[in-house]
Amino acid sequence: MPKKSKRSKARQRARPAGPAQERRPESRVAPTGPQAPVRTPSRTQDPSVRHRHVVPEVKRIAIIAGVIIVVLIILTLVLG
Repeated sequence: MPKKSKRSKARQRARPAGPAQERRPESRVAPTGPQAPVRTPSRTQDPSVRHRHVVPEVKRIAIIAGVIIVVLIILTLVLG
């Protein structure tokens, strides 16, 4: 069974532990007309904060790609 990722563990630690809420059945009267859907506020964060783990990976990929291109150029000169 796969382990939990570090990101999900960090996300769980970041959440404040709230008091346990009990659900109580409520008696509601059905609305008599069209209602607009209720939108929950989304957590908007700066993209640089949300994707800060991507930058090191992109740098690593660029370095590897550069090394491969250099190796191909050297092989072309030696074998060609």
